[in-house]
Amino acid sequence: MTLALDHLVIAAATLEAGARHVAEALGVPPQPGGAHPGMGTHNSLLNLSGGAYLEVIAIDPAAPAPARPRWFGLDSEAIRARLREGPFLLHWAARVARPVDLSLWQSQYPARIAPVIPMTRGDLRWRIAVPGDGSLPGWPADEQGPAVAGDGVLPTLIQWDVPVHPSARLPGQGLALRALRGRHPQAARLGRALQWLGGGLIALEPGDEAGLSAEIETPDGVRTLR
Repeated sequence: MTLALDHLVIAAATLEAGARHVAEALGVPPQPGGAHPGMGTHNSLLNLSGGAYLEVIAIDPAAPAPARPRWFGLDSEAIRARLREGPFLLHWAARVARPVDLSLWQSQYPARIAPVIPMTRGDLRWRIAVPGDGSLPGWPADEQGPAVAGDGVLPTLIQWDVPVHPSARLPGQGLALRALRGRHPQAARLGRALQWLGGGLIALEPGDEAGLSAEIETPDGVRTLR
């Protein structure tokens, strides 16, 4: 399978707080994005060059509550408690390259890939794998061990149904992702899961608590985003 890093996800209690967090870390503020109908969230964006971008996402106070749990675990008490401490690098998404079709791949491996749902924002259209309970993707029990929660370290899979990737619409800011690093108590188990998905996009190591960090080239040198 061929995957590419699509975008990083900064979760925030408000878009304003998330934008300040990113601007302080990288020296460049993200620009307004838009709303996600059906999820009750909205975002702001920043080009990371090379066909990737950074997304700040928050619950949209102007949107009605969605009929389903929001993605990326934003409705969970654990994420909400973390957000009360401030914005943070919650997650990342990996793009499924064509000619592989994400929906077909999911139908072949429903235990390993969450249900695929269609999404829109303005004239953008994409499909994305989101568990029915809105949780971050994990890995099921198999012959190598029990089920394990991904805690943001395993990527959400996405496939764009538009001819131009959204990063191409964002102005260049002299930013580029140098390395994405993850830590997790079950790093070895998740490492095998990442290899099954395609591997090579994140450096994973053991740690007492799960988390992500991203090293990003900026006009003022390498900065670390957490």
